[in-house]
Amino acid sequence: MHILIIGAAGMVGRKLVNALLRAGTVAGRPIRRLTLADIVAPEKPDFDGEVEAIATDLAHDGAAAALVGSRPDIIFHLAAIVSGEAEADFEKGYRVNLGGTHSLFEAIRRAGLESPYRPRVVFTSSIAVFGEPLPAVIGDTQCLTPLTSYGTQKAIDELLLADYSRKGFFDGIGIRLPTISIRPGKPNKAASGFFSSILREPLVGKPAILPVSETVRHWFASPRAAVGFLLHAAELDTGSLGQLRTITMPGLCATVGDQIEALRRVAGDAATKLIRREPDETIAGIIAGWPKGFDASRAEALGFRAETSFEEIIRVHIEDELENRAPERA
Repeated sequence: MHILIIGAAGMVGRKLVNALLRAGTVAGRPIRRLTLADIVAPEKPDFDGEVEAIATDLAHDGAAAALVGSRPDIIFHLAAIVSGEAEADFEKGYRVNLGGTHSLFEAIRRAGLESPYRPRVVFTSSIAVFGEPLPAVIGDTQCLTPLTSYGTQKAIDELLLADYSRKGFFDGIGIRLPTISIRPGKPNKAASGFFSSILREPLVGKPAILPVSETVRHWFASPRAAVGFLLHAAELDTGSLGQLRTITMPGLCATVGDQIEALRRVAGDAATKLIRREPDETIAGIIAGWPKGFDASRAEALGFRAETSFEEIIRVHIEDELENRAPERA
């Protein structure tokens, strides 16, 4: 098994690499080769098989063809310009999120013209493909109505994934990720970044800024769950997907207030007092158009699983990122 991960230097990409190495196999086949690609060269893991780490821009001419030339069996496409940056830099967002993805799909198609080639492609989409007006609970057949450039780019990618799969160029599956919280490391440029920072920073005694109201409701899953989604999608029998190739992943519907109360239960009042309310109209405006709750029964029936409480999400972060050292309650 040869696996290509595009976006391997990112948080989810790094965790996916580690999970693959722990598993050792995908769909019963041993992993013999890893190709890890990102805008900066990913770190090479300790791996008995062949591993290559490549710094590349998928949107550049020839970059996708070079990655596909080694004919990987499974391709995880995780790379993207995040929501806030895609909104602020219109051209960059379309160049990377749409142009890069289309280049990848075309490179796979062209490789198959030379000799038979049909890899599994696992593509990470986003719940940002949905925008107001929306029902309170959104099903998989909801029309795509994005209200941001990022959501529009992902929606187009979903249509391309379905069409290239329909034509048999590859075996594609898209997973619409919930907002991933708690993201480890430093804040990124995503409009949703505060959903992680208001928990991550107080857990280590640092202040955090809350730019929206505590009544804001959203859809969440942990990084651990996100990696589980990807691994399951790589092995899933896609025959049951039909033409609906992209699936909304399970998650937890919660308000910002629910997050803060879960933090209080785990880490005490001292942690929650580190959250400063500083309203930001731009971020609030972006978040206001995002969906708030989903019916993920289709994904659950296919075997995808996520957390069921924010306390569980916080404890996952403590286990995975803080070496299981919970902060002392004050």
